[in-house]
Amino acid sequence: MKFRQNGGCAGWNMTAVLLSCFFLVAVVLPLLRLFAGCLQADLGKIFANPLVPRGIANSVRVSLCATGVSVALALLLAWCINRTRARGKGLFQSLLLLPMLVPSISHGMGLVILFGANGKLSNLLGLSGGIYGFWGILLGSVMYSFPVAYLMLSDILKYEDATPYEAAAVLGMSRWRTFWAITLPYLRKPLVNVIFATFTMIVTDYGVPLMIGGAYKTLPVIMYEEVIGRLDFAQGSVFGLILLLPALAAFMIDMFCRNRTGSGYSRRSFELKPAFWRDCGAFAVLAAVSLAVVYPLFSFAQLTFATRYPKDMSFTWHNISSTLSKGAGDYLANSVQIALAVALLGTAVAFLCAYLTVRLPIRGARFLHLMSITSLAVPGIVLGLAYVMFFKGSFIYGTMSILILVNTIHFFSSPYLMMYNSLGKLNPNLEAVGATLGISRLRMIKDVILPQTQATLLEMFAYFFVNSMMTISAVAFLANAKTKPVSLMINQFEAQTLLEAAAFVSLLILLVNLMLKCLIFSVKTLLQSRNRRKTYGQML
Repeated sequence: MKFRQNGGCAGWNMTAVLLSCFFLVAVVLPLLRLFAGCLQADLGKIFANPLVPRGIANSVRVSLCATGVSVALALLLAWCINRTRARGKGLFQSLLLLPMLVPSISHGMGLVILFGANGKLSNLLGLSGGIYGFWGILLGSVMYSFPVAYLMLSDILKYEDATPYEAAAVLGMSRWRTFWAITLPYLRKPLVNVIFATFTMIVTDYGVPLMIGGAYKTLPVIMYEEVIGRLDFAQGSVFGLILLLPALAAFMIDMFCRNRTGSGYSRRSFELKPAFWRDCGAFAVLAAVSLAVVYPLFSFAQLTFATRYPKDMSFTWHNISSTLSKGAGDYLANSVQIALAVALLGTAVAFLCAYLTVRLPIRGARFLHLMSITSLAVPGIVLGLAYVMFFKGSFIYGTMSILILVNTIHFFSSPYLMMYNSLGKLNPNLEAVGATLGISRLRMIKDVILPQTQATLLEMFAYFFVNSMMTISAVAFLANAKTKPVSLMINQFEAQTLLEAAAFVSLLILLVNLMLKCLIFSVKTLLQSRNRRKTYGQML
């Protein structure tokens, strides 16, 4: 698949070396510093504290349960979208992805608004005490993680070949036997990958447990409190190493279970025939889950304009003006600047890394690929602590640059793999033809490669931007009063029980991300329309 050409690669080899050095400084050395910090910790004292083993057990228990619910729900939703003719699937799919546009702590806050001691649904249903603790974390973690699991499973089902199912129908196999003989073997390896990825997301998250966990402490919350509250970096290193273990397992599973099927075979799409009960059932499921997703977001908007939740729900503009007076406008500007810088830098570096590892015969391509996907195994909360310990005292510490760097590394692997897969599907002889015609590689990239991967580039840009806007994990340890992104104000207002202000901040992040998504969709539509007109003109 890679283009092989003798000579002329010295500059590209040097670029690969520089990128490998960049990842060495930005990923490997901070993690080694984190591991070294564990040697300074008193392990006996740490694990003698009953809060620590209890926190580990709580994290494992709630993460296992939430992963099971989230993956099952995601599989059901992916089936409803890809295997039925339910009406409004485009709208439902957009609504199902809305939770990915707000921080995880906002999901916990939405549950507090609905199911807290004075929540709307708590009062309506006569529930006392709220759902703080295990059940609150479980529900919030499912809301936070199921859209990612859904995207992964939906992509798997979308590209499944219908030919074996047609053969099974001809042979008279029942649906249940078809499921066990065809569907389950097809889903087995990808499903393991999805389960581990979802588990890692949940077990390393501290936003939902911090907001609605109450006395039910999980390990990331304990780590956050120890590092932020007591500045105990040695103890935080131990907790970070523990949280790194499930992420490392997920990383290994991802490497071995990734779907490596090529695009060189003919795939038949499923021809979906109308089925009244199937389609109505799918519509009901999609509508119910979409409502469960939208209602907490609607609560943010309602709470933003409430005079004093829950005592006085009359309309007011005071919460907005008060939040802005506390610096929300400046912090929002910080977030947008960070997100734009991360999106531009991350997209450019990810494209360059993918091009070097897929399209060029450089030395050390495998090593560069490994460095590019390493961040898949590093949770944000662990990466942030590693950066504190490694970069403290350096010229970038306490500046906007370190926030841009940590977010770029934190979210790098997924966009890189998007471009890696896209470039791998292009004709492997493009560069050879260009060299024969005397066309330079840079011109080939500009005139051929970039136009054919422009949709992927836009998706990469959106991924970096959206995640940088809403992240609270890595940046929580690195931001200061001048560089703080607006997402961290949710933590601040939650601690001060100013839920109205926290709701307004969550709404701000959601609106900015929605605007970016709409802009990306408009640009993609415009480019597709222009390409169609160009193709039609060439045909004429």
